[in-house]
Amino acid sequence: MAAAALVLPVSLAAPASASAGSAPADAPRAFLPAPTGDHPVGTTDLHLVDGDREDVWVGGSRELMVTLWYPARVDAGRTAPYMTEAESAAMVAELGLDLPDGVLHDGVRTNSRLNMPPARTSGGFPLVVLSPGAGLNRTELSSLAEELASHGFVVAGVDHAHEAAPVEFPDGLVTGCAACENGDWALGAVNRAEDVSFLLDRLTGPDPAWRWSHVIDASRVGMAGHSWGGSATAETLRSVERVDAGINLDGPYYPPVLDEGLDKPLALIENDQGNAWNGVEEMWPRLEGWRQWVRLEGSGHSNGIDRGVLMEQLGLTGMLSPEQWRAQFGDLPVEHGLDLVRTYSVAFFDHHLRGGDQPLLEDPGSFHPELVVVDPDGA
Repeated sequence: MAAAALVLPVSLAAPASASAGSAPADAPRAFLPAPTGDHPVGTTDLHLVDGDREDVWVGGSRELMVTLWYPARVDAGRTAPYMTEAESAAMVAELGLDLPDGVLHDGVRTNSRLNMPPARTSGGFPLVVLSPGAGLNRTELSSLAEELASHGFVVAGVDHAHEAAPVEFPDGLVTGCAACENGDWALGAVNRAEDVSFLLDRLTGPDPAWRWSHVIDASRVGMAGHSWGGSATAETLRSVERVDAGINLDGPYYPPVLDEGLDKPLALIENDQGNAWNGVEEMWPRLEGWRQWVRLEGSGHSNGIDRGVLMEQLGLTGMLSPEQWRAQFGDLPVEHGLDLVRTYSVAFFDHHLRGGDQPLLEDPGSFHPELVVVDPDGA
């Protein structure tokens, strides 16, 4: 699969007749799938600045916007918006949607409560870092994040500046994806690994950026990423000792991790469109730790993110041709595909970060026939 496919084609398929701001006053409503765990979910945003590292794309200090999702003490308080108002307006304008500017702000209902105290814990909650695909916002991993948080994980979704879009910073600046024009995917994966190392310093170091960072168990850290975020997950496992296990949601592999391999647990969930990503087959024999290669039968590239569910609920499926839709979401019902990714991810991180007994990992297809284990060795 060509590297350019890392960038989703949605903006290229906007109908010519649509125009931002021409929508009726009442925004369509959409709802993220409910989490299945026992914990209510809290959330908060962080702005982190790494004054010791120059941004490789635009210069200046490296900045990150991060959303935390975590097990909350009670299910109360204000429900978090999906995106900021400015991010929603930017996306509506970019795609030329015939929808209100704020549809992705207050027109999508999440399952997270703003700034609620975390649940009490004696030993701390494991941390899972989430990294989005090229040109996507961290919020598009919200359903996966909420699911993990409801099952007792702290989750940090990272908008890697100038690799994600649209991203609003506290000063009101909304940035796009400068890196998408550059197209140096290997550099981006390494850059994201450095972002994660800095994030861990700020969440678990001596001067934490989050006032409730004490609930994080810094000895148990995982990562998952979609597309370019999957590339970054593999590279982070290689270069950041503190990250223990990861899931690659249909992303390619690049050097240096492609050359050096890994000895940590890594799962690949790949699409079912017959499109092999760069390095996938070459990487397999270089995985010396626990490994699993799963093909999500009937899926496309993006079943692990919110976009398909929201496009369907907001009446936007016609923005993509049938071929484009199949490439991104396959033939699976979009919410079912997302649920399968969430279910597998909870099992993976429960086992590898908490030592939980997870028979699903031993034989995924016996629980969900769409989870087909690929065995390149033919064993």
